[in-house]
Amino acid sequence: MVVHRLCIPYSLGLRHYIGILREENLLERLHERLETVKTHDFHIHELQPYQKDGGVFVRFTYTGRDHQTALEMLQTDLQLEATKHGGLPSWSGLNHCNIWLVKGEPFLEDMYRYPSGIVHVSFQGPDVPEEALYSLFRSCGRIQNITSPTPVPAGTLRSSDILFHRVRSATIARNTIHGYTFSDGDGTTRLKTVYQRPIQAHAIRDWLTSHPRIVLPIIFFLLGTLTYTIFDPIRVLSVEGKMLNWFDYREYKLYKWLRANALDRFSLTSLAREDVSAQGDIWKERKDAESAVRSYLSDLPSTVAFVHGPQGSGKSRMVEAIIRDTGRKTLVIDCAELNRATSDMRLVSALAQQTGYRPIFAFLNSVNNMVDIATVGLIGQKAGFKSSLEDQLKQILEVTGTALKKVNHSLRTSAQRAIKATQEAEARQAEEARTRARIRAGTWHDPRLDCIAGNGVISELGVGDELLEGDDGGLAGFNVIEEDVVNLSDGGEKTSEELARQQHRHAEDVQVVRTLPIVVIKNYAARGGVYKEELLGVLAHWAASLAENQVAHVIVVSDNREDAKLLARALPSKPLNSIALHDADAPTALSFVRRRLYDAGITSDLTPAQKKAIEHLGGRTSDLERLIHKVCGNQGIEEAVEDIIADGVGELRKKAFGEDIDDAKSLPWSREQAWTVLKQLARRAELPYYEVLLDVPFKGDELPLRVMEHAEIISISTRHGRPSTIRPGKPVFKYVFERLVNDPVFQATQDIALNDKVISSAESTVRTCESELSTLQDLSKTERSFWWFRRRATSERREYLLKKMRSAQTKIQTLEKRNAELKRVLAKGA
Repeated sequence: MVVHRLCIPYSLGLRHYIGILREENLLERLHERLETVKTHDFHIHELQPYQKDGGVFVRFTYTGRDHQTALEMLQTDLQLEATKHGGLPSWSGLNHCNIWLVKGEPFLEDMYRYPSGIVHVSFQGPDVPEEALYSLFRSCGRIQNITSPTPVPAGTLRSSDILFHRVRSATIARNTIHGYTFSDGDGTTRLKTVYQRPIQAHAIRDWLTSHPRIVLPIIFFLLGTLTYTIFDPIRVLSVEGKMLNWFDYREYKLYKWLRANALDRFSLTSLAREDVSAQGDIWKERKDAESAVRSYLSDLPSTVAFVHGPQGSGKSRMVEAIIRDTGRKTLVIDCAELNRATSDMRLVSALAQQTGYRPIFAFLNSVNNMVDIATVGLIGQKAGFKSSLEDQLKQILEVTGTALKKVNHSLRTSAQRAIKATQEAEARQAEEARTRARIRAGTWHDPRLDCIAGNGVISELGVGDELLEGDDGGLAGFNVIEEDVVNLSDGGEKTSEELARQQHRHAEDVQVVRTLPIVVIKNYAARGGVYKEELLGVLAHWAASLAENQVAHVIVVSDNREDAKLLARALPSKPLNSIALHDADAPTALSFVRRRLYDAGITSDLTPAQKKAIEHLGGRTSDLERLIHKVCGNQGIEEAVEDIIADGVGELRKKAFGEDIDDAKSLPWSREQAWTVLKQLARRAELPYYEVLLDVPFKGDELPLRVMEHAEIISISTRHGRPSTIRPGKPVFKYVFERLVNDPVFQATQDIALNDKVISSAESTVRTCESELSTLQDLSKTERSFWWFRRRATSERREYLLKKMRSAQTKIQTLEKRNAELKRVLAKGA
């Protein structure tokens, strides 16, 4: 008697949960069905369900001399018995299960090794040929492929993978052949089977991490594509919403209604209204500048308008007033705020905030930098994921330019719709007027009568009793109109049509210009800022592209005319529209003060002393406004002017000389250089530029003068494209300079420092001359004169050096004497 096993699969996958509910019934029916077979004393010992793979192992005994023949006969009889009943019972209640003979030793486990269509066969012994594997496993089901054993590390079993057409076939093979011993002439091999997942664990992850040169560029490309396809349209919409005030609650009708009917009425304090009076109506310079700006805005843009003038001259206020009058959409970029940024991230965020560019992921810049560092270690080079500051600024401005185009298109569409509605209303009114005139003349025919009386040949009553057009009985006024229309010649009709067409084209051209947005770049080339050059260069090229493509009118406001060079480089083929604002002259400044004081309720006339005090401020708008503010605060004009000059003295002393020695070292110019310019400007209205440049303490160095100009201590005027004269930075600075120079203690301190520097330079000259004279003394001994009337070269050089040394020594003595006098002044002042 021999004990053996059969495998009967009855359910797989989720179906085996249904089989669990019917397990007892299935086992009873299966036992009854198999007991009918008595071949070779077949007897069932045990039915062992295997829920994981969905089947039943039958443990049985039989008798027979030839075991192989007996087992084959048993399997055949059992399958015939099952066929008689239509198969063995299954989870669904249908009879479609079958029987397989277990050839190996089943490995019944409950690990997370779920069935799949691939069976991994390991060889504990020599490799099994592919033909033998096929004949052994083919009885379980159709085989799609068998892989050949591959080289493996030492200590690892060689193996093959068998791919079945169905997972059920792989399950049968796994449970019937595991542990089977294969024998041939080369030896004995025990087969171990296990399910192989169709996709290896972490295969995708492992492949991605092992091919960074391929994966990283693809990832960066996909991220970039995601940015352009998803975030850029959102950013364009955000900028467009900022321009059109979609997100400004103050533009909503509900808020305006509440403001007009509730908030303003219950407000205890009246809101201060902004003074929108045009200050440029007073002097000619302001009128000319305003007229130039309005002329630029009334035509299609072909270049950039560059408005320049000294700080406090009212450039920004004038531009704001003009834009407010036009009522056009405006985007304002303030370079002064951008120049306060201390890092790339802050600069990008500030520009995005001003343009409405959202969403902005500024923190990703540092992350991208880390990614670049990591990719250098992985692939040996940077991935280029981190963008430079210039690229980031360009990206923001490009998106802003796209949004400006959409704003222009939206406004133009709205304007065309409004024009069309107006034309339709005019045509409707004209038709109504014509109908009323015909009714009054009695020639209007009501077409509704045709529905009652018929029309045409059906009935002559369709016309009714009303008069025909042009009947003599009509009104005289209507006849005149009809006659005028009839008497129009063909040429007159064409002229009328052409005139209407021209008017229509003119209206469209006007609307095209009025719908263009305006971009204002304020404080262009403002001092300070670590990233000033990069920012100004990007803004210049962007402004040029907007103007050349007629996307928007661009107005650049700057304090210095020299800042136009960056814009001129961006527009090499077209000149800038340069608009200058200057300080007003004395009579205009007095008129301005009189008018503003009159508007404030101060009607008293100005005395000669007050006029003279006002003249000290010159024509700078900011200083005149400050004066008016002080006078409106019950302060006298002379006292207010004195306060302005005194404040200017303290401000200039700190700005030009620093608060202390350490602060002065951080200045881009020396105290001696600042004192030299201030001292001379206190005595003269203007200085020759090159005379100051070539003298001590500048000695040809232009940088300190240029920096002082940007600091608005001085102003440098040009002539024929070159620097010409030096003037005070503001008109009031002339009197501020005088106040500083007339301070004996301050003057003595600065003169002593300047004299010491000149003495040091003169002493260096003396030492140089002494050294060269000593050398000439040695040369004169070897030099001979062949002609008695010819002077020696050493003698001429010696005389020149002696004169130079005498001049330097005289200067030293004079300055030292002057320093002694100044020190006595300091002693008295102390």
